[in-house]
Amino acid sequence: MRRDLPDLLARHWTQLALLLLGVLVPLLFLADLTEDVFRDGGFAWDRTVLAWYAAHRTPGLTAAAETLARLGGVQVLPVVTTAIVLALARVGARAHAWFLTWALAGATLLNVLAKLLFQRPRPTDLGAVLVEQGFSFPSGHAMANMAFGFALVLVFWHTRARWLAVVLGLGWALAVGASRNYLGVHYPTDVLAGFAASIAWVAGLYLILARRWPGLRSAPAREGRRGQG
Repeated sequence: MRRDLPDLLARHWTQLALLLLGVLVPLLFLADLTEDVFRDGGFAWDRTVLAWYAAHRTPGLTAAAETLARLGGVQVLPVVTTAIVLALARVGARAHAWFLTWALAGATLLNVLAKLLFQRPRPTDLGAVLVEQGFSFPSGHAMANMAFGFALVLVFWHTRARWLAVVLGLGWALAVGASRNYLGVHYPTDVLAGFAASIAWVAGLYLILARRWPGLRSAPAREGRRGQG
């Protein structure tokens, strides 16, 4: 058994790394963050960060943040996701298409359930630019866009565009999350919790579906060629 362990680690190091860094670490961080927020009433730096954003608002930055809110919201993000899913299905990458679909849909459902469970009020007393309904923890924009961005990274990880996917996918998610704090509609801990929850969800989903559909661990075009062969 001991002799087989190095060979096992060598053959499955990517899956083990994804399990550790993509699932276990974010879940531990999320659990610790949630406990601190609801046991101690949040962090002092939550309000400090929001006050810093409020002090540095400009008309241009506000317009950009509002645009990010619209593009990363329920009116645009599902449409963009559907277009990518249809494109993946068209080239025969059905496993990748289903993975991206369930990544975003699952994150959205988890966010709704979490908000109903925790019912944290929004930081409306800190000069929010927008007035939004619903609860604050975790951020729905942060969860949905991190699920979208991280899923795209995994979809294109085995292609030449992997680092472009990392920059665009994760950069987009981080920008949307920061815009929620800039607009004052979420505490920073709401955004961090949303990021952690989505990373754990998407990484876990990928590991599960990759066992069912091994083609998910290859480039979409290659999966399409396998399906046609």
